[in-house]
Amino acid sequence: MECLASLELFLHDENVALPLLVQLGLIHVQFETIHPFLDGNGRLGRLLITLLLCARGALKDPLLYLSLFFKSHRNRYYDLLQKVRTEGAWEEWLEFFLEGTESTARQAADTAVELVRLFAEDRQRIQTLGRSASSALRVHEYMQRKPLINIGAAAETLNLSIPTVAGALKNLTELCIARETTGRQRDGYLRTTDIYRLSQRGRSPCDNKRVGITETSLNGP
Repeated sequence: MECLASLELFLHDENVALPLLVQLGLIHVQFETIHPFLDGNGRLGRLLITLLLCARGALKDPLLYLSLFFKSHRNRYYDLLQKVRTEGAWEEWLEFFLEGTESTARQAADTAVELVRLFAEDRQRIQTLGRSASSALRVHEYMQRKPLINIGAAAETLNLSIPTVAGALKNLTELCIARETTGRQRDGYLRTTDIYRLSQRGRSPCDNKRVGITETSLNGP
């Protein structure tokens, strides 16, 4: 408990003369070393990085997660945590941590740019619906903020009738912009142009119908 109390003091010390990312690298190692809980220490330790970036004003929203980088370099990650504890290899760990932060940030930025492009393509295709385009555009904009939606909740939020939202989603599904995920008429629809879809490229038959996306671009060389 004394170690955890010291870590908490460090977390709240505004006079620490270290760059924020260096502080977070130190905090992550210390938290994982203390291992204060019976379960969930890894997940919480990774989440702490993101929450502190928000709390310190480096991020407006919790959009940067290092979990995938750590998982992709699992052996290196655990080896370095242990080397810090046994050999004091702080520089080596911090180099790895900063590399992961940069890599994750670049990937997040690239994904954001791709999402903006896909949303623009979606809007162009929705415009071809004619009179039905107006409600479909409103539902599409709502789904950009909330990828997995319930028809009833969407209707209430958008101040539209349930049949209007259902019809808009039917149109979006036919355009391969949304897809039903539950098998029940009035439950969830999941957009295909969200972060999940980007991570699953090449696995949806709708992908090939999108403007500018081919089998080659989906699957690589």
